[in-house]
Amino acid sequence: MNTLPDIEFSEELIRRFDKLGPRYTSYPTADRFHEQFTEQTYIPYLAQRNTAGRTNPPLSIYVHLPFCESLCYFCACNKIITQDHSRVTEYLRYLSKEMAMVAAQIGPDRRTAQLHFGGGTPTFLTPDELRELMAMLRSHFEFLPDAEMGIEIDPRTVSDDTMAMLGELGFNRTSFGVQDFDPAVQQAVNRVQPFEMVEKAVSASRKAGFESINADLIYGLPKQSMESFNRTLDRVIELSPERIALYNYAHLPSRFKAQRLIVEADLPSAELRLQIFLMSVRRLLDAGYIYIGLDHFAKPEDELNRARLDKSLHRNFQGYTTRADCDLIGFGVSAIGKVGNSYSQSVRTVKGYYTFLDSNRLPIEKGFSLSADDVLRRQVIMELMCSGPVDFAAINKAHGINFGLYFAEELSQLKLYEEAELIKVDAHSIQVTPKGRMFVRAVAMVFDKYLMQQTSAKYSKLI
Repeated sequence: MNTLPDIEFSEELIRRFDKLGPRYTSYPTADRFHEQFTEQTYIPYLAQRNTAGRTNPPLSIYVHLPFCESLCYFCACNKIITQDHSRVTEYLRYLSKEMAMVAAQIGPDRRTAQLHFGGGTPTFLTPDELRELMAMLRSHFEFLPDAEMGIEIDPRTVSDDTMAMLGELGFNRTSFGVQDFDPAVQQAVNRVQPFEMVEKAVSASRKAGFESINADLIYGLPKQSMESFNRTLDRVIELSPERIALYNYAHLPSRFKAQRLIVEADLPSAELRLQIFLMSVRRLLDAGYIYIGLDHFAKPEDELNRARLDKSLHRNFQGYTTRADCDLIGFGVSAIGKVGNSYSQSVRTVKGYYTFLDSNRLPIEKGFSLSADDVLRRQVIMELMCSGPVDFAAINKAHGINFGLYFAEELSQLKLYEEAELIKVDAHSIQVTPKGRMFVRAVAMVFDKYLMQQTSAKYSKLI
């Protein structure tokens, strides 16, 4: 057992409680979205923001930019592999139309606290195209002075000038896809980016004034070993990003065609994958990073850790965030939104996206309208995902229930986790313990009423 402040973990507990389950970036989870939720279902939720006398939460905006120059074999994102940069011009034109249509529905209150560009590869766009996109956004939305503005970056696609330009546009957060620095692993997944290339991009980010830099790592990739990933951790710790995300590679070649190019015989065994994970957690904690939750680590002074400590941590489709609950507007193919008590997702293909907008329709493919029970369970699950506490009195007041009666069956099911000292349950609350912080997904699953219903989703392992 390795015990550090706010987290305890043991190999025995991981072996006992590791299982398949949702990541709960939403509740209900995205695999429950359905096609009966259409543009006509979505528009009234947008229009609610245009109701006189209504106090609206600020907006969070996500823009999906699907283009990539080359294929990373491990990737499960919605992307378009192309060398034809002219395709961006048409895509931006349709994004502009979608933004105008949404802005007309939500009315004048367009205060925006958060922006994120994801992909694909956002830096596939040229500097002029990125400037055009930001001008479009600013023409429709009012960005707050302290808005959190993030962009995902492929180090292979940027220069010092690009990073400086992004800083001038207002971006203050960036995330680099590192994955692994070992040359053999990089070759095996078709993402070759030497340490020096990433180091240069990180240095340019700091010079451009970016307040927070995140590095994504993936364990479980082909040709990884304890020794090779230990060397990768050496280099990442040397880069000293404010945040690190340590993801478990999910090999699903039947679902993601790109993964069929990975040689399965080169994948580490389940046992080796577990040992790499345990070693990685110890190394990051020993290097001074704080465990935030799930796959995320941050430096003690980072605002994510401050939010964890003062219980203001939140969770949405971008992961953990310090921002209070926002209405999330997604733009572009496959983008997900959360407005009021609804979730929505746009069509996955560019052709379908253009067809909808050519018909003056918002490109909604599916979504979900939450019931009162869904909203209640979402609050419980999200509080657990952010390590609680789940305060019964506060929930009773907000939802007009008696927690003990309403969730009597769930409280009974929690006894397994209580006996393992992963949580503490008393007459007033559920509190996740330091030992239980790695298992919050398992605890949250107890409150997920949809898990008993069949779904096509293939969930990842908890660890």
